[in-house]
Amino acid sequence: MKKAGLLLIGLGLFLSLKSFCQKASKPNIILILADDMGYSDIGCFGSEVQTPNLDKLAASGVKFSQFYNNARCCPSRAALLTGLYPHQAGIGGMTDTHIPIPEYQGFFKDNTITLANALQSAGYSTFMSGKWHVGEENGHWPKDYGFEESFAFINGASSYFDFKPYRNENWPPGNKLKVVHNATEIDFGDSTIYTTDLYTDNALQQIKNHKKDKPFFLYLAYTAPHWPMHALPEDIAKYKGKYNEGWEAIRERRFEKLKKLGLIKPTNQLSEKFPVNRDWESLSETGRNYEAKLMEVYAAMVDRLDQNIGRLLQTLETSSQLDNTLILFLSDNGGCSAGNLAIGKYAHPRFEADAEPGSPKSFTGYGKNWANVSNTPFRQFKSNIHEGGIAAPFIAFYPKKFQEGEIIHEPTHIVDIMPTLLEIGNAKYPKNYKGKTLQPYEGSSLVDLMKGEKKDLNRTLFFEHLGNAGLIEGKWKLVKNHNQPWELYNLEDDRSETNDLAEESAVMLQKLINKYEKWAAKNNVLSKEEVNKAIPFKF
Repeated sequence: MKKAGLLLIGLGLFLSLKSFCQKASKPNIILILADDMGYSDIGCFGSEVQTPNLDKLAASGVKFSQFYNNARCCPSRAALLTGLYPHQAGIGGMTDTHIPIPEYQGFFKDNTITLANALQSAGYSTFMSGKWHVGEENGHWPKDYGFEESFAFINGASSYFDFKPYRNENWPPGNKLKVVHNATEIDFGDSTIYTTDLYTDNALQQIKNHKKDKPFFLYLAYTAPHWPMHALPEDIAKYKGKYNEGWEAIRERRFEKLKKLGLIKPTNQLSEKFPVNRDWESLSETGRNYEAKLMEVYAAMVDRLDQNIGRLLQTLETSSQLDNTLILFLSDNGGCSAGNLAIGKYAHPRFEADAEPGSPKSFTGYGKNWANVSNTPFRQFKSNIHEGGIAAPFIAFYPKKFQEGEIIHEPTHIVDIMPTLLEIGNAKYPKNYKGKTLQPYEGSSLVDLMKGEKKDLNRTLFFEHLGNAGLIEGKWKLVKNHNQPWELYNLEDDRSETNDLAEESAVMLQKLINKYEKWAAKNNVLSKEEVNKAIPFKF
């Protein structure tokens, strides 16, 4: 009996130790999302902007050269958090539409779960800090989707210096901006803030308050460098004079650096500049100075973002958590073509059309010319399905687990984050949740690729946003802008989409159109006209 008792005690200790080791072996997970950042806007993806912390993560981790998002803030966030295409998740358009169509309702369907839900069920503490933008009414906030602790800017954009309204009555559906701590709205009043720092402050507090007997998942979603372009004077000063050569020169330099880094093929072409009729030398000296200042401010915003990632890394290192933390970094869409938003029917009296770029009174983007630089070497911008709209810089860092400094060229997609983190966190994706049968996730785990194993995912990736549409299958890309003919490109030879093969490869074109239309019908994808009919304002 004594021997049996000892065996039972030993077995119990073994199982307890095994359970403890399994819990301890799970890494912390940090998912960092930049907003409106183009493919070539950080140093390790071709930029002249100083991003030493992101460059360090890339050098010690892996980079993906052909990673795709969903072209705009809301749909990309929906896909990121659920592993579904945006329409499947309920956010086929934007968040504030109130369209009575499930695929366009503007918040998550009740047959979805988020990364936080899944990881929480696997024993993770779940935190969120930053931009939410996947549901604006109470009941559709982070607290409602598995985040135990959240500091969230609920809307899509704000001043970086305050959260006061910037929309007038002509900008539906109103001008209410919300910042919430869990279920409580916060009024910042006249507090002095800079939002990029603020989101990091709250994320670091969440990490410091975390009990280390459980791993944590942190979703850190910055608004930088989304318009309005606001930056701190000391950061702007670092880039004074750096952009005096103009758009074409900076774009050419980034293009050459991308080739040297191995992110694009040496044979890849630089797409035609856009707008094609804008020449730097044709501007007046005043015009050149103003345009250069716009990019100085944008660079300062990216720089400050990287500084805050440095603060995060330092906190993890100081607390001896860095070596057991997976960090993913990506952007939600390409560079945005918006210009001065303090002009026109949506202008607000808080802002001045001729204010100094970067200052609190300014409310502007950097326009098509610099967005074209951000998206080097690709065509088009945020909201388009051409590469400039959907190609994202993507970095995965996990010490001693991933191939250091490797570049992965396999086409991958934002829906792949869900299965990747499920595998990393040893979490399950349930068939049912709260009495609802869940839509199965669409993505594929990227863990094998990150470990350096060759893997052909062999699938078709689909894209659609308000009439802009496309798919990628193998080397082929089908794409169109709203109400324009379909185009066809061979991405192996022509990643920049400079040679339309629609006429030359008509059979392949039709095959892919048929495949896209079947997917669109299955997921109730509407045309832009149909979306506009369903809401009282036009996108």
